[in-house]
Amino acid sequence: MTAVQRTPVMLLHGAWLHASSWRAWARELTNRGFAVSAPRWPGEPNSVAVVQAEPDRLRGIGLVALTAHYSRIARSFDTPPVLIGHSVGGLIAQRLLAANLGRAAVALAPLPTGHHPIPAWAEIVRRSSGPPSDGLLPLSRREFGRDFANTVTAAEATDLFTRLVVPAPRRLLRDLEEDPARTGSHVDTHNSGRGPLLLISGQEDRMAPDAETRAMYKRYGDSVAVTDLAQFADRGHSLVIDSGWRAIAVHTLAWLADQGIRAA
Repeated sequence: MTAVQRTPVMLLHGAWLHASSWRAWARELTNRGFAVSAPRWPGEPNSVAVVQAEPDRLRGIGLVALTAHYSRIARSFDTPPVLIGHSVGGLIAQRLLAANLGRAAVALAPLPTGHHPIPAWAEIVRRSSGPPSDGLLPLSRREFGRDFANTVTAAEATDLFTRLVVPAPRRLLRDLEEDPARTGSHVDTHNSGRGPLLLISGQEDRMAPDAETRAMYKRYGDSVAVTDLAQFADRGHSLVIDSGWRAIAVHTLAWLADQGIRAA
């Protein structure tokens, strides 16, 4: 009897979070029968504790290198994977889908790029303006609670910060504010032959505001490929890692099923 091939899913994490931030999602998707991977960034240690001990291993990662890294992984699957990305990962998931490297994509609170100033994001990135250009920028506990996990309790924000938050490469943060044509952050919204795309926003998100996600959704209007938008009230940028993550995951799975994409 021929073994049933499980549908591959690749989880792409964003800035200031470790790949282990996908642990609950990976467990849920695996239990549903998907073949799940949550690749680490180039040089990213296998735990938050090791990152804290050896933070320089994340130094110097830029958007071009990170996109190429995920592209290579996506190409390594026997069949194009479902791409689920958060924040910077949501931006890259859209780029990979536009390049026909994914069967479908879900972009969760995706970051906009270049020429789209976001006050909370810009304030943090301004601290990265000094040398060295390939250094690291930590997110303080206060910034995380104020701008990233602003819709959960202080106790939950502290727990998330302790378990999952790591410094982000300054080069990556700067790339996200530069001209998309230079940094490779431009998203091709006109490919009508790509797989289906779901954009998800939290309406209280300060890092990737709902208005920016809606604006991105409108930019896909010229493509006949499936593009959907889901907005979640009272949710912030931590919507994939906080105590309300399961509602987002359930919606994602239901949408995939609507597109005819199941575990096997």
